[in-house]
Amino acid sequence: MLAESPPGVDPYTFSDYDRRLPMIWLLLGFSVVVTLAGRLRGILSLVGLGVSIAVIAAFIVPAILDGRSPLAVAIVGSMAVMFATMGLAHGVGPKSVAAALGTTASLLLTAALAVLFTELANITGFSSEEATFLQGTGGDLSLEGLVLAGMVIAALGVLDDLTISQASAVLALRRANPTGPLRELYRAGVGIGRDHVAATVNTLVLAYVGASLPILLIFSVGDTPFADAINREAVSVQIIGTLVGSIGLIAAVPLTTVIATALASREGVAEATPDSHSHVH
Repeated sequence: MLAESPPGVDPYTFSDYDRRLPMIWLLLGFSVVVTLAGRLRGILSLVGLGVSIAVIAAFIVPAILDGRSPLAVAIVGSMAVMFATMGLAHGVGPKSVAAALGTTASLLLTAALAVLFTELANITGFSSEEATFLQGTGGDLSLEGLVLAGMVIAALGVLDDLTISQASAVLALRRANPTGPLRELYRAGVGIGRDHVAATVNTLVLAYVGASLPILLIFSVGDTPFADAINREAVSVQIIGTLVGSIGLIAAVPLTTVIATALASREGVAEATPDSHSHVH
C-alpha cells in the first residue's frame, strides 16, 4: 500500500507488521516454562526441539526444493529427528530403543496407508494457494508428494509421545513385578495404551480440524452440502491425514508394547527406575 510521505521524505510502501519481537518474547517465555517444569530434561527437550528445526530447515526443505522425493525426504528426516530427540531427552536404553522401533514401524505403516489412499482418492496437491505458487516457480516439485510428506511429519509429532509413554509404562510394570509372566505384562501394557490412544487420536483429529477450520467455514458460508464439502480436495486431504495418522497411532500401541516387553525381559528393569521420569497419560 503506497503511503503519502511527509515533505522531504521519499515515498514508501507498507509491507507488513513486524511480528518478530512478540514471537521472541513468547519463545523465551516458553523456554523458561519448559526449563522450570522439566529441569534438565526440559533443557534437553529444548535442545531436541532445536535439532528438529535444524533438520527441517537444513535438510528436509532444501532436499525437497532440489527435486528429491518429498515422501522419502520426510521419512528420512523424521527418523533423524526421532533418534536425536529421544536420545537427548531419554538417553539410550530399552525405553528409547522400544519407542524408536515402535515409532519407525508405525510411521512406515502410516506412510504406506497415506500413499495408498491418496492414490485411491486422486489427491493431486493442487488445492491450496501455496501449491499454486510452488508450481509457478518452475521447480520440479511433486505436490502429491508434499501432501504425503506433511502427513508423515504430522504423525511423527504425536507418535513419539505415545511410544515413549508406552515403553515407560511397560518398563514400570516390569519393575513393579519383575517375576510376572510376560504375557500378563504385555496385556497390562496394552490396557494402559488404550487410554492413551483415545486421548492422542482426539488430539490428532482436533489438530487437523483446527488447520482446516477456515476451509470449513468457507463451505458453510457457501451452503455447500456436507457430502460435497468432504469431497473437496482441501477437506479430503485433512480427513485422509487424520485417519491414516490415527491408524498408525493405534498400531503403535501393540508394536511398542511387544518390543518393550521383549527388551524388559532381556535387559532387566534398570531403565524403569523411579528416576526414569516416565511420561504416562
